[in-house]
Amino acid sequence: MHAKLRKAVFPVAGLGSRFLPVTKASPKEMLPIVDKPLIQYAVEEAAAAGITEMIFVTGRNKRAIEDHFDKAYELETELERKGKNVLLDLVRSVLPEGVRCIYIRQAEPLGLGHAVLCAQPVVGYEPFAVLLADDLMDSQPPAMVRMAQAFEREGSSLLGVEEVPRDQTQSYGIVTADRMQGDLARIHSIVEKPKPSEAPSNLGVIGRYVLSPRIFDLLSEVSPGAGGEVQLTDAISALLVHERVLAIRLPGKRYDCGSKLGYLQATVELGLRHPEIGEAFGQYLKLR
Repeated sequence: MHAKLRKAVFPVAGLGSRFLPVTKASPKEMLPIVDKPLIQYAVEEAAAAGITEMIFVTGRNKRAIEDHFDKAYELETELERKGKNVLLDLVRSVLPEGVRCIYIRQAEPLGLGHAVLCAQPVVGYEPFAVLLADDLMDSQPPAMVRMAQAFEREGSSLLGVEEVPRDQTQSYGIVTADRMQGDLARIHSIVEKPKPSEAPSNLGVIGRYVLSPRIFDLLSEVSPGAGGEVQLTDAISALLVHERVLAIRLPGKRYDCGSKLGYLQATVELGLRHPEIGEAFGQYLKLR
């Protein structure tokens, strides 16, 4: 049995340009799916896996994320005064019990790899998870629970993967790997956003990772690529030389909430299952 995951990194410093103008002054990670923001889904997923330290790599205009997970004294006092105990419990449960939040500022938007590297002083020399809130994972058990269990068994870095349409390989890191044994396969190579004609496979990396702390040394050595960004994919490619890295096919459905279409799909499908308004919403859609 290998070490348990205790820490998760949430890179949330991105500009969210695909959702302008709403993201001009509000973080894309705070976009709601019905009544819960994307970042809360990701934090709850990590907490379900036993992770207790949530490390947010933030940027300008991201204060709303800190406020969301902070205690809201005035709101709680007002709800308590009015006897709105259900809402009070809801507000108090935003941050799962036993979890603490740590915030690190990424001064410049220098890419996902740089954002992960910014977390090194807090992560230290232990394995950690990375969750991209843009990818909303809808599954039972939660995706990170499956990854944490696999990590405890295997002790290797893990990349969440799924088969993607060949004409969309330019939107993903693409891996070559052995044949899947159950949900796992050893990765041999990874390339960032290849053209469909040049993609070595259609197995795309999605926004869930478990990484060895050795990745930090490799990130510090990676040369910036296009746009001056440090690519996490390049460091993972270097990690493959030193350590075994596994692809893991995750359960359930992924919604790409970094795109407007994926965000709307998640809103509709999770809205239909919402305990308060799901049935009425379904009736409404039938009438359209």
